[in-house]
Amino acid sequence: MHITGPHYSSLLRRASRCSSSSSATRFHSSLSNKSTSPAPAPSPSPAPSSQLRSHTTASAAFRTVRSRWSHGVDWKSPASLSSQIRTSASPVLDRFHRSLSTKASENAFSGILTGLPKPGGGEFGKFYSLPALNDPRVDKLPYSIRILLESAIRNCDNFQVTKEDVEKIIDWEKSAPQQVEIPFKPARVLLQDFTGVPAVVDLACMRDAMNNLGGDSNKINPLVPVDLVVDHSVQVDVARSENAVKANMELEFQRNKERFAFLKWGSKAFQNMLVVPPGSGIVHQVNLEYLGRVVFNNDGMLYPDSVVGTDSHTTMIDGLGVAGWGVGGIEAEAAMLGQPMSMVLPGVVGFKLSGKLCDGVTATDLVLTVTQMLRKHGVVGKFVEFHGDGVGKISLADRATIANMSPEYGATMGFFPVDHVTLQYLKLTGRSDDAVAMIEAYLRANNMFVDYNEPQQERVYSSYLNLDLSEVEPCISGPKRPHDRVPLKDMKADWHSCLDNKVGFKGFAVPKDAQDKVAKLDFHGQPAELRHGSVVIAAITSCTNTSNPSVMLGAGLVAKKACELGLQVKPWVKTSLAPGSGVVTKYLLQSGLQKYLNEQGFNIVGYGCTTCIGNSGELDESVGAAITDNDIIASAVLSGNRNFEGRVHALTRANYLASPPLVVAYALAGTVDIDFEKDPIGVGKDGKSVYFRDIWPSTEEIAEAVQSSVLPEMFKSTYKSITEGNPMWNDLSVPESQLYTWDSNSTYIHEPPYFKNMTMDPPGAHGVKDAYCLLNFGDSITTDHISPAGSIHKDSPAAKFLLERGVERKDFNSYGSRRGNDEIMARGTFANIRIVNKLLKGEVGPKTVHIPTGEKLSVFDAASRYKAAGQDTIVLAGAEYGSGSSRDWAAKGPMLLGVKAVIAKSFERIHRSNLVGMGIIPLCFKAGEDADTLQLTGHERYTIDLPSNISEIRPGQDVTVKTDTGKSFTCVARFDTEVELEYFNHGGILPYVIRQLSAKK
Repeated sequence: MHITGPHYSSLLRRASRCSSSSSATRFHSSLSNKSTSPAPAPSPSPAPSSQLRSHTTASAAFRTVRSRWSHGVDWKSPASLSSQIRTSASPVLDRFHRSLSTKASENAFSGILTGLPKPGGGEFGKFYSLPALNDPRVDKLPYSIRILLESAIRNCDNFQVTKEDVEKIIDWEKSAPQQVEIPFKPARVLLQDFTGVPAVVDLACMRDAMNNLGGDSNKINPLVPVDLVVDHSVQVDVARSENAVKANMELEFQRNKERFAFLKWGSKAFQNMLVVPPGSGIVHQVNLEYLGRVVFNNDGMLYPDSVVGTDSHTTMIDGLGVAGWGVGGIEAEAAMLGQPMSMVLPGVVGFKLSGKLCDGVTATDLVLTVTQMLRKHGVVGKFVEFHGDGVGKISLADRATIANMSPEYGATMGFFPVDHVTLQYLKLTGRSDDAVAMIEAYLRANNMFVDYNEPQQERVYSSYLNLDLSEVEPCISGPKRPHDRVPLKDMKADWHSCLDNKVGFKGFAVPKDAQDKVAKLDFHGQPAELRHGSVVIAAITSCTNTSNPSVMLGAGLVAKKACELGLQVKPWVKTSLAPGSGVVTKYLLQSGLQKYLNEQGFNIVGYGCTTCIGNSGELDESVGAAITDNDIIASAVLSGNRNFEGRVHALTRANYLASPPLVVAYALAGTVDIDFEKDPIGVGKDGKSVYFRDIWPSTEEIAEAVQSSVLPEMFKSTYKSITEGNPMWNDLSVPESQLYTWDSNSTYIHEPPYFKNMTMDPPGAHGVKDAYCLLNFGDSITTDHISPAGSIHKDSPAAKFLLERGVERKDFNSYGSRRGNDEIMARGTFANIRIVNKLLKGEVGPKTVHIPTGEKLSVFDAASRYKAAGQDTIVLAGAEYGSGSSRDWAAKGPMLLGVKAVIAKSFERIHRSNLVGMGIIPLCFKAGEDADTLQLTGHERYTIDLPSNISEIRPGQDVTVKTDTGKSFTCVARFDTEVELEYFNHGGILPYVIRQLSAKK
């Protein structure tokens, strides 16, 4: 390529910066991927010799079967890719590029590549030895940072990863507080179908774009193992039925046949992609029980397993000692395509556990306590590493529960290093003895194994927390946020406070004279009553808890004791049980407890996320009408991890997170307005009052059930056939083509407009001029508010779009199921029925004010008017903008609506990154300032001064924002790394990757 104009000056600046150090900095972010259209030049310089494998070799490697524990076959990956750079800019840069190209083929740490001997002779393979560094700083590093260090050393080619990067990680204690940038290459990528469909859509669209640019479309292929588990599509349409699983799956396939066929096409068209069919389980439980390797053996190279996933609860795998966290779909796609992740070296909070849990206290009680503590401490953007003697006394499943809720306490990871408990779990779940022996040997040899039988060396952490496990008490969280923990003994008083309090996270503002309102209804011929706090949904759901045998069997024991005493859940409570894998069904049947759960209405409804993500299905019409007509504050109790308003069900304004046994207990009580210590749950068959203590199992009872019912063979038999699918999946017919044939009439899969009119020349940086405010928000706007999720409301722009195309309301399906169609998702962006937009002056709902006319419109219609008039828009927001699940559509949607910038007090980590990835400018108000203190109403027009030359922008630099009313204020540009600036320069991460790959030979 030729480098001219502002791009040339940018590269010179960065080249001079790099050449001043002993080794080149990571030029992949500024040089190797900077492809431009050819410009006139006397004679282009020849390209340096390629460091790439041939396409044939790579394809052969792609086709090699990946490692699965039951198969015992190693996955083969292609060699690390390095970029080709062609330039006619200057002899200095030419020599520099040739130097980089040479260095890219060498590993600066080849001297510490060591063999790992087998006990009986021979060796497991080679590994990069951290002890061989002979650096005392390494011995003090947190275990989670050691995984980042090993990755940097193994991938150190002085090109994508430099020796300076390695030094930053080794010197973590000093460098982490400076917010330094490091590259990280995860070993694999994990997807679920809601986020996986748009990822595969983007890959298919990228193939088309590559083809249109004259490149090789087959370069668009995952370069690391990608596992996609279809788990987010099943809804609880049928409950309380022995036939529920079959009936719900039939409806699931009716609604999603087209997108399932698309995923099946993707599994055949793209190499390196495993798709686990519907009905198999929840992605994170499957990852924990089956997909997690802990240590890779890749062609004799040993290294720690690590994973990024397009679901924020990917962190669940941290409980297994595997470094994993959620990223946006666009980041995951780049990781699939061989790009190193650019991340800020995180601080690590050391969380010391001591003592043991008291009798009757569950893992859910523990995780809700931990979540509250860590939210208070402040851990956004940090790793949390659990240590101390107490860690050795909690099960692997309990650790996974704690790790799972990392997003709820705000951390990037909640990490538990591997110890003997981990090894026992690996054996329990069917991993081979040889694999477990290799894992232990490697981790011990590389100082990544914790042995609580040995003296523990003191490690350094950024900050410290302590929890005595004996102090944890039974609790639930709600009614609107997962970190609003309520001790069980205080629940009744807390509920009455919520009724009294003004509308907010802990308030419903119900007048005193209306708090005792009774709504009478006829439930299929049976008289029923609903009051404020009545439980209408009770769901045992979510990866957080269904992976944990102790709480699942505990729920079964509660149901058993209730049945024996003559208690019965009222029929108008919508009860459901959605296990995270088939293993749960096996041990519930083995224990004999499933029949009691069935008697209480907790029949298995399917194997997927269901209620936790809003797929709770419809309430009975009579129940829904009673809630709506009488303005009842109805409750849902679920064993999930999210309870944001509007998420679980539109009609349940109070939503509480609880352990599975507590879900059963609250279903039996029929209300959250109860003091379990004093109030009876009901009346038994003998006419006597039955109390909570009468149905609650002891820790010993639960342990006995786990010991006798959870067997290794259950895991082996379940996962042996997991990829074989089911008849409905196997009957799907898909084409064999490598390029997807888009159907313009499809309402599920649509070619997105991201690459239309794309050229090899990056569009460059840009500011914003005279933009209108599309929305003006307060604090805690979550991705549930921004991204389309849940059911499609009958009066929404998305519903109108579907009706115009002949789709009947009964076939709308959910937004999640239609994530592969950008036209629907754009219409569903900011369409949450509970969203609060200050422009509406107190009115709640998915509308806004079109500033030029003063009209109140749907957000989509207002955005469309602005776009049609050629007018930019921005969003104003408060603190924690974008918290919640990692959703790429929370960034893609605003981009398609024409939003050019978001100005907020603070951002959630993944969402801020996703905004940059879609070319949206994230700006933070200065400390102590926000829209209110600056007296911004949202009726102003905003101009953001950003240089058009990317070389003049630095990560975190100050930016001036001016309004047409004469106000001017300073914000921080939240481009946190040089790589993010490159994404912005290219118009987003996906165009950046296409230009990079297209330039390769």
